Amino acid sequence: MSENVIQETYNDRVVRQFTVMTVVWGIVGMLVGVFIAAQLYWPSLNFDIPWLSYGRLRPLHTNAVIFAFGGSALIGTSLYVVQRTSHARLFSDRLAAFVFWGWQLVIVLAAITLPMGITQGKEYAELEWPIDLLITAVWVSYAVVFFGTIAKRRVKHIYVANWFYGAFIITIALLHIVNNIAIPVGLTKSYPVYSGAVDAMVQWWYGH
Repeated sequence: MSENVIQETYNDRVVRQFTVMTVVWGIVGMLVGVFIAAQLYWPSLNFDIPWLSYGRLRPLHTNAVIFAFGGSALIGTSLYVVQRTSHARLFSDRLAAFVFWGWQLVIVLAAITLPMGITQGKEYAELEWPIDLLITAVWVSYAVVFFGTIAKRRVKHIYVANWFYGAFIITIALLHIVNNIAIPVGLTKSYPVYSGAVDAMVQWWYGH
């Protein structure tokens, strides 16, 4: 008696894209780190150009390493793991593509605005409100793709790695939204809804 075997194909395109950009942003972010480290010894390396100053490039370095390099690595690996452990293709290929291109757009916008001095002044949360909204849209889409794939899984068990990835997705969403609630006063300027010590406490709840 023959059995019908369903051959599942996975979306490895978006995984490869995130893998490539993980390497690219890792190199870029660490090179910026080396450059600003050199500025501590040779301050003249800023060439008296504001957008090459340490104060503007340091946030670029941290954002590139944490969000561009680390973020791309985590998103890419999660989309690889969730497919294999669920025996199912990603919930939506188009939404997955939006997650990739949207995340890269966030990084490019950060690379443009931070050297220009456009910032909220919050460490690791410097990006202004239009970019924060884009991050939120991308992250919600990422959550839909990830949890949607788990919902359509072909195995009963949810592998432990997916519990960790799921917790990471929910936690980052909570931290990002709560810490970045702000009142816009222009396209490139906003003020947090919190004040004084409360703002500092929320910021470092996010930062840690």
